[in-house]
Amino acid sequence: MDAEEDFVTITSLICEASRAKMLWNLLDGRAYTAGELAIAADISATSASNHLAKLLEATIVKVEIQGRHRYYSFSRPEVAYVVESLAMLATHRPQEKAEKVISHKPVKFCRTCYDHLAGFVGVKCTEALEFQGYIEKSGIAYTVSDRGWDWFQKLDISKNDFKNPRRPLTRQCLDWSERRPHLAGQLGALLLEKMLQKDWFRKAQFSRHLTLTSLGSRQLSELLGLEIS
Repeated sequence: MDAEEDFVTITSLICEASRAKMLWNLLDGRAYTAGELAIAADISATSASNHLAKLLEATIVKVEIQGRHRYYSFSRPEVAYVVESLAMLATHRPQEKAEKVISHKPVKFCRTCYDHLAGFVGVKCTEALEFQGYIEKSGIAYTVSDRGWDWFQKLDISKNDFKNPRRPLTRQCLDWSERRPHLAGQLGALLLEKMLQKDWFRKAQFSRHLTLTSLGSRQLSELLGLEIS
């Protein structure tokens, strides 16, 4: 099978309507049962299982078995990047219209994208890190400066925390609602993890939406010069 046939096969798997709905719901980084994904896609449990079998075969999703339950999630971060990028195409509109919508959609303001920070807040944080000279765009990734590592140390993040050679340290993930990149990769994931631990953000139940706390708002102002509330 050549590259073109591979491309057609993988896009047909991802872009079928029911499977697309299931993959969209997996973007919150959680693992779900076939029954839960069936509800999300508004299809029968049997149909959901058939769709998931195809996604498993293509290694788009993975499954973990706990007792009698089977939990499905993305097989790797790259799948989340693809789904997020497709969403950007689906929501393409003039910039002024997009800005009007964002104030009425919490998930566009601040959300998780698989395991890292996204939405308006995620993009602003990334741009602030760039403006301060802590990170710099490099190809499809970011390089972290010495000053940057000093800054990340304030959140108990150091170079020695990253030992997974199979996942990029950093990555530019194109934000579907902002149409600008936010920080992904191992560093982006650990940054969000630390922010959640420090109660800068709080997860919403059954949603990708994140709530920016008053503490988080103050810390973003003090550490990055961002005024977000």
